[in-house]
Amino acid sequence: MRFTRRRLNRTLLLRQHLLERVAMEPAAMVEHLVGLQAQEPLPPYLSLAARLTEVDPWQVSRAIEDRSLVRVLSLRDTVHLHLPADAVTLPVWAAPVRERELKASQTIGSAREVDRAAFSAAVQEVLADGPLPQRQLGAALAERFPAYTATQLGQVARVAEVLVQLPPRGCWKPAASTAVAYDHADRWTGLPLAEPDVPAIVRRFLRAYGPGTAADVTAWSGITRLGPVVKAMDDLEVHEDEDGKVLYDVAGAPVADEDTPAPVRLFGTYDNLWLSHASRDRVMEPDHRKLWMGVNGAQAMSIHVDGWFAGLWRIEDGRVEVVELVRDLTRGEKAGLDEEVARVEALLAR
Repeated sequence: MRFTRRRLNRTLLLRQHLLERVAMEPAAMVEHLVGLQAQEPLPPYLSLAARLTEVDPWQVSRAIEDRSLVRVLSLRDTVHLHLPADAVTLPVWAAPVRERELKASQTIGSAREVDRAAFSAAVQEVLADGPLPQRQLGAALAERFPAYTATQLGQVARVAEVLVQLPPRGCWKPAASTAVAYDHADRWTGLPLAEPDVPAIVRRFLRAYGPGTAADVTAWSGITRLGPVVKAMDDLEVHEDEDGKVLYDVAGAPVADEDTPAPVRLFGTYDNLWLSHASRDRVMEPDHRKLWMGVNGAQAMSIHVDGWFAGLWRIEDGRVEVVELVRDLTRGEKAGLDEEVARVEALLAR
C-alpha cells in the first residue's frame, strides 16, 4: 500500500484513538501506547483525557499509589508512566540511552567517572531500608564517595540505576510534597528486571504509531541500530510513503481513510503522538516546529485541529488560555476548540 502524508496522519490518529474517544480503562490505554510521557505530572492525565470517553484523574492517581501504574525513566531517557511489566523491561532496554546522558550531562560532571560496580552496591545499601527522596539519596551517597557532590551522585543514581519515582509525585493534585523520591523498580513492582523481547516492542510500537521505519522506532525509544531487527521480522507487512520510503507494519493493523474528519484535541507537553517519528511532519508542518520548541524545550502545550498542530495553550488559574494559533479557524473548528477547552477545564476542576 502507498501511504500519502494525510493517510499516515489519519492512520496515526486512528491507532492513537484520537479520531474518536473510546471507553477503555486508563491502564489499558497506557499499555496500548507503551507508556505515557510523564516528565511533568499533568501531561499523562491530558493524554488520557484526549483519548478516553471518561477519565477520572483520581482513579489514575490511585493506580500510581497502588503500584499498578509506575513512573520510571525509560524511553528517550525521559520519565514515562508505564504498567509494571514495562517498568522493569523498557528501562533495561534503554540502558544505552541513559549511558549517553551519563557521558553528556553537565549536572553529573566528573561523577560519571565513579566506579559503577561500587556505586551500584552503594545505592543498594542506601535504599536497603526503603525509598528515599533524591536529596537524601544523594547525601548518603556523598558520604561514601566524598570526591563528588550529593547533587552529582543523586543524578548518577537516577540515570545509572533503574529507579521508580514514588507517589505523591505524579499524583493528581497531591496535598503532600511532590519532591521526587526513589525506590528500586524491581522492589516497588515485585517483578525482576529483565531484557525485553525487542521484536515484540517493535510490533507494539507499530500497532500504536505505525506504519513506520526503524528510524521511527529509534526516535520513539532512543535506541539505535534497529534497522537489522526490523528487516529480520518476516511477519511484518511492507508499504511505502509517497516519496517511496519503505514503511513496516503489523499484519491486519487498521488503516484510516485520508478523508476521515479529525476532531480538535488539546495535548500536554511532549505527548508521544508527535515525539515518535523521525520526521514530525505526520502531525505538524515543519515550519511550525520553531513556534512550539524554544531554547529550553516546549514553550507551551499543543492544540491540534483537523489532525495537525494548530497552536499553543497553557493553564492560567485553572483555565485554558489559547496562546497562539497558526491559522484562522473555521466556525466549526472554533466550536470544536470551545468544546475541547470546556472538557479540559472540567478535568482541571476535578
